[in-house]
Amino acid sequence: MKQIKVTVEKTNTGFSAGADKYPVYTAGDSLEEIKANITEALNLYFEYKAIPAITADNIKLVLDLASFFNFYKVINAKALSERIGMNQSLLAQYINGAKKPSAIQTRRILKGVQQIGKELVEMQFLL
Repeated sequence: MKQIKVTVEKTNTGFSAGADKYPVYTAGDSLEEIKANITEALNLYFEYKAIPAITADNIKLVLDLASFFNFYKVINAKALSERIGMNQSLLAQYINGAKKPSAIQTRRILKGVQQIGKELVEMQFLL
């Protein structure tokens, strides 16, 4: 089975998640918990519909900015804003939900985060 897109959003009580093409929803406090919960919920739904079971490897989590920065607190929003050339206050407003970023701004932020990830993957330390 191909990847199932699951949207994760920050709520007042934690995080909620829903499968985009199936009527399946869950909640959790961590990405691991959400992935486990949504996999279990999808498999219950699939069992009812006689669809083959899936594993967590079939789940693709998609996060809003607030959820991303909440899960990955190690990423400094101020440093990221400087790196991608975005006003720090504007990025903070996107993160706390005061403003909604356009698709262009969202791609700009994602590109900056992915570039940092790529650099970290390629990093080596002296032994």
